[in-house]
Amino acid sequence: MADQNKTEKATPRRRQKAREKGQVARSRDLIASVGTISAVILLAWQVPSFANAWRGFLLQTLDAAAAGQEPASFVWHSAAGLFRGVAVAAGISWLLAGISGIAQGGLVFAPAALAPAPTRLSPVSRVEQLFSLSAVSRLLKSLVPTAAMVLLTFSIMARDWGQLPALQHASRTALIAFAGSRIFELAWKLSLVLLAWSAADYLFERWRHENDLKMSRQDLRDEFKETEGNPAVKMRIRRLQRQARRRRMLKDVERAAVVITNPTEFAIALEFNIEMQAPVVVAKGRNLLAAQIREVALWHGIPLVENPPLAHALYRAVEIGQAIPPKLYVVVAEILAAIWRAQARASQAVRGAR
Repeated sequence: MADQNKTEKATPRRRQKAREKGQVARSRDLIASVGTISAVILLAWQVPSFANAWRGFLLQTLDAAAAGQEPASFVWHSAAGLFRGVAVAAGISWLLAGISGIAQGGLVFAPAALAPAPTRLSPVSRVEQLFSLSAVSRLLKSLVPTAAMVLLTFSIMARDWGQLPALQHASRTALIAFAGSRIFELAWKLSLVLLAWSAADYLFERWRHENDLKMSRQDLRDEFKETEGNPAVKMRIRRLQRQARRRRMLKDVERAAVVITNPTEFAIALEFNIEMQAPVVVAKGRNLLAAQIREVALWHGIPLVENPPLAHALYRAVEIGQAIPPKLYVVVAEILAAIWRAQARASQAVRGAR
Protein backbone atom coordinates (compact mmCIF):
# COMPACT_ATOMS: atom_id res chain seq x y z
CA MET A 1 0.00 0.00 0.00
CA ALA A 2 2.91 2.35 0.74
CA ASP A 3 4.40 1.78 -2.72
CA GLN A 4 1.02 2.48 -4.31
CA ASN A 5 0.95 5.89 -2.63
CA LYS A 6 4.27 6.87 -4.21
CA THR A 7 2.90 8.55 -7.30
CA GLU A 8 4.95 11.78 -7.35
CA LYS A 9 8.23 12.25 -9.18
CA ALA A 10 11.38 12.52 -7.12
CA THR A 11 12.52 15.98 -6.15
CA PRO A 12 16.09 17.19 -6.85
CA ARG A 13 16.90 16.89 -3.14
CA ARG A 14 15.80 13.24 -3.03
CA ARG A 15 17.87 12.51 -6.14
CA GLN A 16 20.88 14.19 -4.55
CA LYS A 17 20.51 12.18 -1.33
CA ALA A 18 20.24 8.94 -3.31
CA ARG A 19 23.33 9.91 -5.28
CA GLU A 20 25.25 10.57 -2.07
CA LYS A 21 24.44 6.99 -1.06
CA GLY A 22 25.70 5.67 -4.41
CA GLN A 23 22.22 4.90 -5.74
CA VAL A 24 22.34 5.65 -9.47
CA ALA A 25 20.90 3.93 -12.54
CA ARG A 26 23.82 1.88 -13.84
CA SER A 27 24.13 -1.48 -15.58
CA ARG A 28 27.31 -3.45 -14.97
CA ASP A 29 26.49 -5.66 -17.93
CA LEU A 30 26.61 -2.65 -20.23
CA ILE A 31 30.07 -1.71 -18.98
CA ALA A 32 31.31 -5.27 -19.51
CA SER A 33 29.74 -5.57 -22.97
CA VAL A 34 31.25 -2.26 -24.17
CA GLY A 35 34.69 -3.38 -22.97
CA THR A 36 34.27 -6.82 -24.57
CA ILE A 37 33.14 -5.68 -28.01
CA SER A 38 35.80 -2.96 -28.16
CA ALA A 39 38.49 -5.51 -27.21
CA VAL A 40 37.23 -7.92 -29.90
CA ILE A 41 37.29 -5.22 -32.59
CA LEU A 42 40.74 -3.91 -31.60
CA LEU A 43 42.27 -7.40 -31.40
CA ALA A 44 40.77 -8.34 -34.78
CA TRP A 45 42.16 -5.12 -36.25
CA GLN A 46 45.66 -6.06 -35.07
CA VAL A 47 45.51 -9.75 -36.04
CA PRO A 48 47.93 -9.42 -39.03
CA SER A 49 50.58 -7.69 -36.90
CA PHE A 50 49.97 -10.21 -34.11
CA ALA A 51 50.57 -13.12 -36.52
CA ASN A 52 53.89 -11.72 -37.67
CA ALA A 53 54.93 -10.88 -34.13
CA TRP A 54 54.07 -14.36 -32.85
CA ARG A 55 55.86 -15.99 -35.78
CA GLY A 56 59.02 -13.97 -35.15
CA PHE A 57 58.84 -14.58 -31.42
CA LEU A 58 58.54 -18.36 -31.85
CA LEU A 59 61.37 -18.51 -34.41
CA GLN A 60 63.73 -16.52 -32.18
CA THR A 61 62.83 -18.69 -29.19
CA LEU A 62 63.50 -21.91 -31.12
CA ASP A 63 66.79 -20.58 -32.52
CA ALA A 64 67.92 -19.56 -29.04
CA ALA A 65 67.00 -22.94 -27.63
CA ALA A 66 68.91 -24.72 -30.44
CA ALA A 67 71.96 -22.56 -29.78
CA GLY A 68 71.80 -23.30 -26.05
CA GLN A 69 71.00 -19.68 -25.07
CA GLU A 70 68.72 -18.63 -22.26
CA PRO A 71 65.54 -17.28 -23.95
CA ALA A 72 64.53 -15.14 -20.94
CA SER A 73 67.23 -12.58 -21.78
CA PHE A 74 65.60 -11.48 -25.04
CA VAL A 75 61.93 -12.42 -24.60
CA TRP A 76 60.76 -8.95 -23.59
CA HIS A 77 62.89 -7.24 -26.21
CA SER A 78 61.81 -9.43 -29.13
CA ALA A 79 58.13 -9.60 -28.11
CA ALA A 80 57.79 -5.91 -27.24
CA GLY A 81 55.60 -5.24 -30.28
CA LEU A 82 53.28 -8.14 -29.40
CA PHE A 83 52.84 -7.08 -25.79
CA ARG A 84 52.48 -3.44 -26.83
CA GLY A 85 49.57 -4.30 -29.13
CA VAL A 86 47.85 -6.33 -26.43
CA ALA A 87 48.35 -3.49 -23.93
CA VAL A 88 46.92 -0.93 -26.35
CA ALA A 89 43.83 -3.07 -27.03
CA ALA A 90 43.31 -3.74 -23.32
CA GLY A 91 43.84 -0.09 -22.42
CA ILE A 92 41.42 1.26 -25.03
CA SER A 93 38.76 -1.30 -24.13
CA TRP A 94 39.16 -0.42 -20.45
CA LEU A 95 38.89 3.29 -21.29
CA LEU A 96 35.72 2.78 -23.34
CA ALA A 97 34.22 0.65 -20.57
CA GLY A 98 34.98 3.41 -18.06
CA ILE A 99 33.42 6.05 -20.31
CA SER A 100 30.27 3.96 -20.67
CA GLY A 101 30.04 3.66 -16.88
CA ILE A 102 30.46 7.42 -16.41
CA ALA A 103 27.91 8.12 -19.16
CA GLN A 104 25.28 6.07 -17.32
CA GLY A 105 25.43 7.76 -13.93
CA GLY A 106 28.30 10.22 -13.96
CA LEU A 107 31.12 10.34 -11.46
CA VAL A 108 29.79 9.27 -8.07
CA PHE A 109 31.75 9.43 -4.83
CA ALA A 110 29.66 7.99 -2.02
CA PRO A 111 31.53 7.57 1.28
CA ALA A 112 28.29 6.36 2.88
CA ALA A 113 28.30 3.31 0.62
CA LEU A 114 31.84 2.46 1.78
CA ALA A 115 31.01 2.61 5.46
CA PRO A 116 31.27 -0.78 7.21
CA ALA A 117 27.94 -2.45 7.89
CA PRO A 118 27.52 -5.56 10.08
CA THR A 119 24.81 -6.91 7.80
CA ARG A 120 27.29 -7.22 4.95
CA LEU A 121 29.42 -9.60 7.01
CA SER A 122 26.55 -11.64 8.36
CA PRO A 123 26.33 -15.14 6.79
CA VAL A 124 22.58 -15.18 7.37
CA SER A 125 22.07 -12.03 5.33
CA ARG A 126 24.25 -13.42 2.52
CA VAL A 127 22.21 -16.65 2.44
CA GLU A 128 19.00 -14.62 2.37
CA GLN A 129 20.36 -12.62 -0.56
CA LEU A 130 21.23 -15.81 -2.45
CA PHE A 131 17.69 -17.13 -2.14
CA SER A 132 15.87 -13.80 -2.40
CA LEU A 133 13.51 -12.71 -5.14
CA SER A 134 16.10 -10.29 -6.52
CA ALA A 135 18.67 -13.10 -6.83
CA VAL A 136 16.17 -15.25 -8.71
CA SER A 137 15.36 -12.34 -11.02
CA ARG A 138 19.06 -11.76 -11.72
CA LEU A 139 19.49 -15.45 -12.50
CA LEU A 140 16.55 -15.46 -14.89
CA LYS A 141 17.81 -12.25 -16.45
CA SER A 142 21.22 -13.80 -17.11
CA LEU A 143 19.68 -16.92 -18.67
CA VAL A 144 18.13 -14.92 -21.52
CA PRO A 145 21.40 -13.67 -23.11
CA THR A 146 23.07 -17.01 -22.34
CA ALA A 147 20.36 -18.88 -24.23
CA ALA A 148 20.62 -16.41 -27.13
CA MET A 149 24.40 -16.85 -27.33
CA VAL A 150 24.12 -20.67 -27.21
CA LEU A 151 21.56 -20.64 -30.03
CA LEU A 152 23.77 -18.30 -32.08
CA THR A 153 26.77 -20.59 -31.57
CA PHE A 154 24.87 -23.68 -32.67
CA SER A 155 23.47 -21.85 -35.70
CA ILE A 156 26.98 -20.90 -36.86
CA MET A 157 28.23 -24.47 -36.30
CA ALA A 158 25.24 -25.92 -38.19
CA ARG A 159 25.83 -23.50 -41.06
CA ASP A 160 29.51 -24.50 -41.48
CA TRP A 161 29.10 -28.18 -40.58
CA GLY A 162 29.19 -29.20 -44.22
CA GLN A 163 32.61 -27.55 -44.75
CA LEU A 164 34.37 -29.54 -42.04
CA PRO A 165 35.05 -32.73 -44.15
CA ALA A 166 36.73 -30.65 -46.83
CA LEU A 167 39.07 -29.09 -44.26
CA GLN A 168 40.71 -32.49 -43.60
CA HIS A 169 42.73 -32.12 -46.80
CA ALA A 170 43.29 -28.35 -46.54
CA SER A 171 46.58 -26.69 -45.72
CA ARG A 172 47.51 -25.34 -42.34
CA THR A 173 47.06 -21.77 -43.60
CA ALA A 174 43.52 -22.55 -44.74
CA LEU A 175 42.71 -24.23 -41.42
CA ILE A 176 44.05 -21.26 -39.45
CA ALA A 177 42.17 -18.80 -41.66
CA PHE A 178 38.93 -20.77 -41.33
CA ALA A 179 39.22 -21.11 -37.55
CA GLY A 180 40.25 -17.48 -37.10
CA SER A 181 37.38 -16.13 -39.20
CA ARG A 182 34.82 -18.27 -37.37
CA ILE A 183 36.20 -17.34 -33.97
CA PHE A 184 36.10 -13.66 -34.86
CA GLU A 185 32.57 -13.96 -36.28
CA LEU A 186 31.38 -15.79 -33.20
CA ALA A 187 33.11 -13.29 -30.89
CA TRP A 188 31.66 -10.11 -32.41
CA LYS A 189 28.17 -11.58 -32.82
CA LEU A 190 28.10 -12.78 -29.23
CA SER A 191 29.39 -9.37 -28.15
CA LEU A 192 26.59 -7.69 -30.07
CA VAL A 193 24.03 -9.93 -28.37
CA LEU A 194 25.52 -9.04 -25.00
CA LEU A 195 25.58 -5.34 -25.89
CA ALA A 196 21.93 -5.31 -26.99
CA TRP A 197 20.84 -7.17 -23.87
CA SER A 198 22.89 -4.92 -21.58
CA ALA A 199 21.36 -1.81 -23.21
CA ALA A 200 17.91 -3.22 -22.44
CA ASP A 201 19.12 -4.00 -18.92
CA TYR A 202 20.25 -0.40 -18.47
CA LEU A 203 16.83 0.89 -19.52
CA PHE A 204 15.24 -1.51 -17.04
CA GLU A 205 17.60 -0.37 -14.27
CA ARG A 206 16.83 3.25 -15.06
CA TRP A 207 13.09 2.57 -14.89
CA ARG A 208 13.45 0.71 -11.61
CA HIS A 209 15.64 3.47 -10.18
CA GLU A 210 13.08 6.12 -11.09
CA ASN A 211 10.32 3.97 -9.60
CA ASP A 212 12.27 3.53 -6.36
CA LEU A 213 12.81 7.29 -6.10
CA LYS A 214 9.12 8.13 -6.40
CA MET A 215 7.61 9.91 -3.43
CA SER A 216 4.23 10.10 -1.79
CA ARG A 217 2.49 13.35 -0.96
CA GLN A 218 3.44 12.85 2.68
CA ASP A 219 7.10 12.47 1.63
CA LEU A 220 6.85 15.78 -0.23
CA ARG A 221 5.38 17.49 2.82
CA ASP A 222 8.08 16.04 5.08
CA GLU A 223 10.82 17.14 2.72
CA PHE A 224 9.33 20.62 2.55
CA LYS A 225 9.36 20.77 6.34
CA GLU A 226 13.02 19.71 6.39
CA THR A 227 14.12 22.21 3.78
CA GLU A 228 11.80 25.17 4.41
CA GLY A 229 10.94 24.49 8.03
CA ASN A 230 7.73 23.46 9.71
CA PRO A 231 4.95 25.90 8.63
CA ALA A 232 3.51 26.01 12.16
CA VAL A 233 6.93 26.81 13.64
CA LYS A 234 7.64 29.44 10.98
CA MET A 235 4.22 31.02 11.61
CA ARG A 236 4.90 31.15 15.33
CA ILE A 237 8.32 32.72 14.72
CA ARG A 238 6.79 35.36 12.47
CA ARG A 239 4.12 36.07 15.07
CA LEU A 240 6.74 36.50 17.79
CA GLN A 241 8.75 38.77 15.51
CA ARG A 242 5.69 40.92 14.84
CA GLN A 243 4.98 41.15 18.56
CA ALA A 244 8.58 42.19 19.26
CA ARG A 245 8.44 44.86 16.54
CA ARG A 246 5.13 46.11 17.91
CA ARG A 247 6.57 46.40 21.43
CA ARG A 248 9.57 48.34 20.14
CA MET A 249 7.32 50.60 18.10
CA LEU A 250 5.05 51.33 21.06
CA LYS A 251 8.16 52.10 23.10
CA ASP A 252 9.23 54.58 20.41
CA VAL A 253 5.89 56.38 20.73
CA GLU A 254 7.22 57.86 23.98
CA ARG A 255 9.66 59.98 21.93
CA ALA A 256 6.92 61.38 19.67
CA ALA A 257 6.07 65.09 19.57
CA VAL A 258 2.56 64.54 18.25
CA VAL A 259 0.21 61.72 17.20
CA ILE A 260 -1.98 62.29 14.15
CA THR A 261 -5.30 60.37 14.26
CA ASN A 262 -8.19 59.62 11.90
CA PRO A 263 -9.66 59.69 14.68
CA THR A 264 -9.95 55.95 15.46
CA GLU A 265 -8.84 54.10 12.34
CA PHE A 266 -5.30 55.50 11.91
CA ALA A 267 -2.68 56.73 14.33
CA ILE A 268 0.75 58.04 13.28
CA ALA A 269 3.36 59.16 15.82
CA LEU A 270 5.80 61.87 14.65
CA GLU A 271 9.11 62.66 16.32
CA PHE A 272 10.73 66.07 15.84
CA ASN A 273 13.31 68.26 17.53
CA ILE A 274 15.41 71.25 16.56
CA GLU A 275 18.35 69.10 15.39
CA MET A 276 16.22 67.14 12.89
CA GLN A 277 15.70 68.30 9.31
CA ALA A 278 12.13 66.93 9.11
CA PRO A 279 9.69 65.04 11.34
CA VAL A 280 10.13 61.25 11.34
CA VAL A 281 7.42 58.61 11.67
CA VAL A 282 8.35 56.47 14.71
CA ALA A 283 5.09 54.46 14.88
CA LYS A 284 1.95 53.94 12.89
CA GLY A 285 -1.00 51.59 12.96
CA ARG A 286 -4.66 51.12 12.32
CA ASN A 287 -7.61 49.85 14.30
CA LEU A 288 -6.33 47.94 17.38
CA LEU A 289 -2.71 49.05 16.96
CA ALA A 290 -3.89 52.64 16.49
CA ALA A 291 -5.78 52.38 19.76
CA GLN A 292 -2.62 51.15 21.52
CA ILE A 293 -0.62 54.05 20.08
CA ARG A 294 -3.23 56.55 21.31
CA GLU A 295 -3.22 54.91 24.74
CA VAL A 296 0.57 55.22 25.03
CA ALA A 297 0.37 58.84 23.87
CA LEU A 298 -2.31 59.72 26.44
CA TRP A 299 -0.33 57.96 29.19
CA HIS A 300 2.82 60.00 28.42
CA GLY A 301 1.05 63.30 27.73
CA ILE A 302 1.74 63.38 23.99
CA PRO A 303 -0.72 65.62 22.08
CA LEU A 304 -3.30 63.91 19.85
CA VAL A 305 -4.32 65.83 16.73
CA GLU A 306 -7.29 64.70 14.70
CA ASN A 307 -6.61 65.27 10.99
CA PRO A 308 -8.06 62.48 8.80
CA PRO A 309 -6.55 63.60 5.44
CA LEU A 310 -3.07 63.98 6.95
CA ALA A 311 -3.34 60.72 8.88
CA HIS A 312 -4.40 58.85 5.75
CA ALA A 313 -1.57 60.41 3.68
CA LEU A 314 1.09 59.65 6.30
CA TYR A 315 -0.09 56.08 6.77
CA ARG A 316 -0.04 55.33 3.05
CA ALA A 317 3.11 57.22 2.01
CA VAL A 318 5.60 56.98 4.90
CA GLU A 319 7.14 53.90 6.50
CA ILE A 320 8.34 53.67 10.08
CA GLY A 321 11.74 55.33 10.45
CA GLN A 322 11.31 57.56 7.38
CA ALA A 323 10.94 61.33 7.27
CA ILE A 324 7.71 62.83 6.02
CA PRO A 325 7.64 63.95 2.34
CA PRO A 326 8.30 67.63 1.58
CA LYS A 327 4.72 68.21 0.38
CA LEU A 328 3.49 67.64 3.94
CA TYR A 329 5.99 69.97 5.61
CA VAL A 330 3.62 72.92 5.79
CA VAL A 331 0.70 71.00 7.26
CA VAL A 332 2.84 69.27 9.87
CA ALA A 333 4.70 72.49 10.67
CA GLU A 334 1.41 74.27 11.37
CA ILE A 335 0.35 71.46 13.71
CA LEU A 336 3.68 71.48 15.57
CA ALA A 337 3.62 75.28 15.83
CA ALA A 338 0.10 75.21 17.25
CA ILE A 339 1.16 72.58 19.80
CA TRP A 340 4.21 74.57 20.85
CA ARG A 341 2.12 77.77 21.22
CA ALA A 342 -0.40 75.89 23.32
CA GLN A 343 2.35 74.42 25.48
CA ALA A 344 3.94 77.88 25.87
CA ARG A 345 0.63 79.44 26.98
CA ALA A 346 0.09 76.59 29.41
CA SER A 347 3.56 77.15 30.88
CA GLN A 348 2.92 80.90 31.27
CA ALA A 349 -0.38 80.21 32.97
CA VAL A 350 1.29 77.88 35.43
CA ARG A 351 4.00 80.43 36.22
CA GLY A 352 1.37 83.20 36.63
CA ALA A 353 -0.61 81.05 39.02
CA ARG A 354 2.45 80.66 41.19
